[in-house]
Amino acid sequence: MPSPCHSRPTNIGCLNEQPLHAALKRRYASRDAAVEVNVDGFVIDVVRDGLLLEIQTGNFSAVKEKMARLAAHHPVRLVYPIAREKWLLKLPKREGGNTRRRKSPKRGRVEEVFKELVSFPELLCQDTFSLEVVLTQEEELRRYDPRRGWRQHGWVTIERRLLDVVHSHLFKQPGDLATTVPPGLPDRFTTADLARAMDGSRSLAQKMAYCLRKMDVITEIGRQGRSKLYTFAYE
Repeated sequence: MPSPCHSRPTNIGCLNEQPLHAALKRRYASRDAAVEVNVDGFVIDVVRDGLLLEIQTGNFSAVKEKMARLAAHHPVRLVYPIAREKWLLKLPKREGGNTRRRKSPKRGRVEEVFKELVSFPELLCQDTFSLEVVLTQEEELRRYDPRRGWRQHGWVTIERRLLDVVHSHLFKQPGDLATTVPPGLPDRFTTADLARAMDGSRSLAQKMAYCLRKMDVITEIGRQGRSKLYTFAYE
């Protein structure tokens, strides 16, 4: 396959780059890799040994078209960080105050990728596309802004900072995502069963089921009361 680098590296993607994104880009850019490369009209974070690496710290919907168009002609890997552990840094509300730092009780999990993967679950069926979920330790910097942060009692996240990478999970094909399903599920199950088995929310279980069904990992076989009933399409 010819080199996907159709033009010189550019610094367009570096403008307003967040610390978490920049840190991960440095981590994935080996000595012989190129960064901020224009490929088919898109700026790619890292190109390494012919593989296009795109780091996405936000919504997958924002890169849906980009991933689909690039995967049609090039091997592409989407890298998505999830904070396994997180420390919250709150800037002082008033000048002269102290920044407060505390550890969040929430622990991120790899299954959370399904919240975003609903944007294009079928893309993993293409052998040119892969997904890497990176579990991290992070700091999250917050500023008090009651006009914008009403969901978080007035606190708005300004930036995320990478402290360390705990582990990474690489998914190259739909069957790889079957490993996120907890053991112990009955042969026929609902999303309520799935939520209980993984000790998670029903909403997350529904997103998992949607993605896995779109990738033909599970199949819908009927209903149990008002709930859809699923089974695994293959072992």
